[in-house]
Amino acid sequence: MDSRSARKHEAILEAATSVFLDKGYAGTSMDDIAKLAAVSKQTVYKHFSDKEKLFADIVLATTERLDTTIDLLADLPTDDAGLEENLTRLARQFLTALTAPRVIQLRRLIIANADVFPDLGTEWYERGFQRGLATLAATFQRLADQGLLRIDDALLAANHFSGLLLWIPVNKAMFTGRAQHTEAELDHYAAAGARVFLAAYR
Repeated sequence: MDSRSARKHEAILEAATSVFLDKGYAGTSMDDIAKLAAVSKQTVYKHFSDKEKLFADIVLATTERLDTTIDLLADLPTDDAGLEENLTRLARQFLTALTAPRVIQLRRLIIANADVFPDLGTEWYERGFQRGLATLAATFQRLADQGLLRIDDALLAANHFSGLLLWIPVNKAMFTGRAQHTEAELDHYAAAGARVFLAAYR
């Protein structure tokens, strides 16, 4: 793909993401996407065979953007004195990534279309959130092996940690449609989540 074609490809992806998030899957047409991307409908079809393929590419591309967050989960320092501070910092970064407005919007879009595209929803979950949980579980197991945590089931502990952080802000965003949270709110959720987690597992 030459640079001009690559730019058009990215413009189509960006436009399609905006339109899907704004109008939903059923309400989006390839004409809408072509218009926003400032390309012809034929150009859209040249890059993507149909609307379903375009939707799938957008959904799965977001899992690649989680790689940085997953790397953070794997790099928690093993320092007993600074464990709560390090876990709180990790929790804050995790919250920032998973409560970003576009991530929340996309999550709602995927859930709304789970009956239509169950395999796509499953793949998004496995390549994204499930992979992050597995990485977090491995990190917690490493801390347990060093005597810093007391854990029988590392994956369950990872789910507990994530639940403590995400239950309030993500549910609020999912049900109300408002994905914005203040910095102070996210700081509070991160600190409280880390403290409660360590009260159970330290």
